[in-house]
Amino acid sequence: MKKLLLTLFLAFCALFSSAAQSVDAQLVEAVQLYSDGKIGQARKILKALSAAAPDNDAVWYYLALTETLSEDLDSAQQHLENAIRLDSTNYWYRRMLARMCLMHEKPAEGVALYEKLVRDFPDKTESVYELLDIYLKQKEFEKALSALEDIEKQRGTSEEVVRTQFEVLSAMGRQDEGIEKLEKFNREFLSAPILTATGDYYLGEYSDSLAMARYEEALSLDSGFIPALLGMSEVYRHQRRYGDYFRTLEPFMSSQEVPAQSKSLYIGNMARSIDPKILQLHRAGFDSLVTLAGAAHPQDSTVLSAAGGYFYSTGRPEEAGKWFEASADAFPGSIGQVATYVQYLSIQKKWEQLRDRSLAAFHRFRELGFLDYANMANYELRDYDAVIGNCQYLLKNYPQDKKICLGAWSMMGDAMHAKGDSKGAFRAYDKALRIDPGYAPVLNNYAYYLCEEGRKLKKAYAMSRKTVEAEPDNATYLDTFAWILHLMGKDLEAKPFFKHAMLYGGKESAVILEHYATVLDALGETETAKIYRNMAKRIAQ
Repeated sequence: MKKLLLTLFLAFCALFSSAAQSVDAQLVEAVQLYSDGKIGQARKILKALSAAAPDNDAVWYYLALTETLSEDLDSAQQHLENAIRLDSTNYWYRRMLARMCLMHEKPAEGVALYEKLVRDFPDKTESVYELLDIYLKQKEFEKALSALEDIEKQRGTSEEVVRTQFEVLSAMGRQDEGIEKLEKFNREFLSAPILTATGDYYLGEYSDSLAMARYEEALSLDSGFIPALLGMSEVYRHQRRYGDYFRTLEPFMSSQEVPAQSKSLYIGNMARSIDPKILQLHRAGFDSLVTLAGAAHPQDSTVLSAAGGYFYSTGRPEEAGKWFEASADAFPGSIGQVATYVQYLSIQKKWEQLRDRSLAAFHRFRELGFLDYANMANYELRDYDAVIGNCQYLLKNYPQDKKICLGAWSMMGDAMHAKGDSKGAFRAYDKALRIDPGYAPVLNNYAYYLCEEGRKLKKAYAMSRKTVEAEPDNATYLDTFAWILHLMGKDLEAKPFFKHAMLYGGKESAVILEHYATVLDALGETETAKIYRNMAKRIAQ
């Protein structure tokens, strides 16, 4: 009997050992799957293990991690709480739960858990830093200062601690205490970053001599320390010592170790913030800084674009174009860089280049906006067949897109009329109006071209009236409608529409001014008509 009981006991022990080994093996498998990013498979195994081995804290912890990635934060929090009940001394479980509460938008609970974590595990500095970050985000400045003191006690004073203390005290309006922290650190240690931060403070307080002293001390420790050089250059700029300003900035602009984005931001700020008269007076020096940045980063789009923007904003579009072109050529796969150059070409009315660049960009990116630019260029170059061909391409390839087809028929009508094919133009306009009967640009052009031919004035009147009802302050539409009224012998009715057009840009159009003068002549107001006719002549010259 005793032998039988012993046998059963040994069998039971073997079975228990085997089961424990099975749980561990499955847990290892689940953790590996989790590490490999196979969250669903890991979660399935861990769920089964949580039922089979509910006293295994590691199972609950890893199950919580999978639920977090699945964005089931409620379940994740519950699983973490299970793990902590089983092992309340585990730092990682408790830290994860504190972070989980913050993710779950439970800030008070999360902060309380972090504060207890810091008390229970004072040697875990990362938790103190995380709690500090929370305090700063919540603007709990007194608590932030206390957390910084804890860090100092554990790890001693550091650049990071004293800089953060300065920022917190400044946010609290206690700048004097903050600068004393920096100066005390400067007296006890040698640190180019803290000396520079001190100089920046004095610079902001317009204490140029104190700022310069700190920058010089920082540079005596590290002659190439860029933040100190930038600070010193600002002192020189305040003092209008532009020779020293340019000399000090040269290492910043020419260094390949300084991020290109930092230089592009500086160039942009320089172009926007410095007095245009100063920029003009010292143009060679400012140009040199921009050129140095471009030479240091000849393949960086941010610098090339910033340089182009600088030259454009300082009234040198031709020089700007070289930089925009260089950027587009350096990054032919960047739609942003190519688009910037295309827009530049359109503003500068470089029609042949605009046509070629826009078509190349359209074939590369298949972005319809580039085809619009190509059509603009072709229209200005009077290559109306090219415009019509592009419109036919759109109609063939995008037959279901009403917006695209509307624009294609509209532009095709304009091109056909410019080509002298009025019938073709009117057919195109009719197709456009079938898509959108109220499309004002087509209604206006259709009406104007009809009245130019002296045909179907009633139809032209009806179409034009829709445009001024839709956009009563559009000078072009007002001109068309008023001119139709004139052709119908209704000059007295036409006059107020012309007067209204004068208020909204009509005085900038020779055609509108000439039309108004004609109506005024018809009404017997010859002297006033002369004034507007002379204005038209001056614009046309």
